[in-house]
Amino acid sequence: MSKVIIEAKDIVKTFKRNTVLDSISFKLDKGKIYGFQGRNGSGKTMLLRVLSGLMRPTKGQILINGINMTNQGNFPNNIGVLIEYPGFVPDYTGFKNLKLLSKIQSKISDNDIKKAIESVGLNPDDKKKYKKYSLGMKQRLGIAQAIMEDQQIIMLDEPTNALDRETVKVVENLLFKLKAEGKTILIASHDSETLHAVSDKIFDIDCGRIVGESERNVN
Repeated sequence: MSKVIIEAKDIVKTFKRNTVLDSISFKLDKGKIYGFQGRNGSGKTMLLRVLSGLMRPTKGQILINGINMTNQGNFPNNIGVLIEYPGFVPDYTGFKNLKLLSKIQSKISDNDIKKAIESVGLNPDDKKKYKKYSLGMKQRLGIAQAIMEDQQIIMLDEPTNALDRETVKVVENLLFKLKAEGKTILIASHDSETLHAVSDKIFDIDCGRIVGESERNVN
């Protein structure tokens, strides 16, 4: 049985005459962490949007578990995504926000939600409203919503933004735990220190193209 869980075949994304992704191809195996590194505007965030189904490619194919998702009319199944800040309800607590999102699929319990919140270093019983959260707390809640439904593929855009070094370590340990559970994790970031600490393979992206890649020896 193939270990490949995601395959991109000559992915192109254009807006009018502007090419944002230019002939991107790769294969990603199950149970590994992949880093996508590049400066702002390099195309790494757009790549996650296209891979997750939030946007459709102009050309090319995306296969997830062998299924051509570019021919599908909906999102790929079992993918958790954090791209920019999610649209949480300002006057709800962190738990209440995730509870609201969980009702879309109704597949997890309150206890599952609390465990996800705790895993990112937040208190699930905190009565503070989201609008009172610091940037770091908002970022951590965003990561919690991306993992709370036991998704097999997790895509995170700049997950360590606004986090102090201690909290970054919490996130890194969480990523290793998820990997040990067999999850496949894609991280787009300019934080090369974290990418090198956790990634099995890093792709360098510039001007919408993959310009380099390197295997890592990560335990």
